[in-house]
Amino acid sequence: MRPHERHLAIFVKEPRLGRAKARLARDIGHGEAWLFYRRLVRQVLPPLARDARWTTWLATEPAGWSGREPLWPAALPCLAQGRGDIGRRMLRVFRSLPPGPAIIVGSDIPGLTPAHVERGFAALGRADMVLGPATDGGYWLVGLGPRARAIDPFRGVRWSSRWARADTARALPAGFRLALVDLLADVDDGPGYRASRAQVRAQASDSSGRRAYESATHSISMSNSIGQDAMATKVRAGGSAGK
Repeated sequence: MRPHERHLAIFVKEPRLGRAKARLARDIGHGEAWLFYRRLVRQVLPPLARDARWTTWLATEPAGWSGREPLWPAALPCLAQGRGDIGRRMLRVFRSLPPGPAIIVGSDIPGLTPAHVERGFAALGRADMVLGPATDGGYWLVGLGPRARAIDPFRGVRWSSRWARADTARALPAGFRLALVDLLADVDDGPGYRASRAQVRAQASDSSGRRAYESATHSISMSNSIGQDAMATKVRAGGSAGK
């Protein structure tokens, strides 16, 4: 399948103070939630947008926002999410995209990479729907194959609850195949935010530890190499390497 026949839609909200991450803002404050969201989108969006294996779209909210931000990547084609709950908005975007397998992801998943999206498209080669499970019982990725894009798989889903993924799976009609991909965490509230920051600090600590270890190993290697060179010089000069 050619790349232009695969479509990735990234749900984004206008990164304005008081608009983005309202649920998270209730726990950590509007200012910190706003900064977090801007940093996260700038981190996650560019690698997805540059990947040539699919066409990337921005599914934007609120109405009238163009999806353009000076600190974000180059302009991408945009679709309006429109009104309604998340199920109504996802269905609207799926039906607005050109034909072919399509995937929707959020913009609040710190660990999201192109490899995760590619596994989603690969799963759509054998299934009608693919879900990327989130640790809270929801999902961070949903994809529909051509057959499933003609139905409404989001009826009766209890959104923003631990039952969202199970409800979506049950809503898929008989005879349609479901696949699951990677388990990831999105950041919707204070506990998720604190867990994400702890993970970043742990990764930074591990990275610093690795750098220190590699530096020490390099120093020891250089010291050994210098010592060996010195002993070789003594042997060539008639000395003994054992003295």
